[in-house]
Amino acid sequence: MHDFSPLFDAWAASYDATVYDADHEYAEVFEGYNAILENICEKISEKSGGVVLEIGIGTGNLTKLLYEKGFHVIGIEPSKEMRKIAQSKLPDVPIMDGHFLSIPVSVHMDAVVTSYAFHHLPLDEKKKALVYLDGLLKDGGKIIIADTMFESEEYKKSLLDRVKSSGAFNLLKDLNTEYYEYVEDICQLFRELNYQLEAEKMNQYVWMISASKGRD
Repeated sequence: MHDFSPLFDAWAASYDATVYDADHEYAEVFEGYNAILENICEKISEKSGGVVLEIGIGTGNLTKLLYEKGFHVIGIEPSKEMRKIAQSKLPDVPIMDGHFLSIPVSVHMDAVVTSYAFHHLPLDEKKKALVYLDGLLKDGGKIIIADTMFESEEYKKSLLDRVKSSGAFNLLKDLNTEYYEYVEDICQLFRELNYQLEAEKMNQYVWMISASKGRD
């Protein structure tokens, strides 16, 4: 797994400003950001009070929301600088170094959630990660992923063309070099593990996949 920690250490101080800046070139990626985080919480609302593992917490925005809603959250974040900011917001939440394939906890979770992070893994490592996370999840638990995904090859090409024409070259490089998948490919990984699925488009870039282990 590629180590993105130096990139995120450098981005940590300005991450929240990027997320909430409507004029930034990533504005459409983060459109409806608060609603996306709320939606993740709603998907696991019936498990309020349960243990939720969040991977790639960044500066802790989703973590804070989950904590305020009464979940027992465990945060995983490989970036030291991101962890510092998140821990300053949430001194009572355990926040640990780790990543999708290395979780330093042994308890079984009611839910595993991640937002804007799963794209750091190539597809073969995504498959390994879901098998690994399945082993940490209770029966009836959920894995919820919110991230940029493409519904078709045609949609991806159209979106990349539009990003290029807009001059958003940092975003264009990101879309061409990170491991953004097709929605169906992620859904298929869950089907292979016999999960029950829901997929919902949240904005022009982000989809949310809510996958339940077994039957609730």
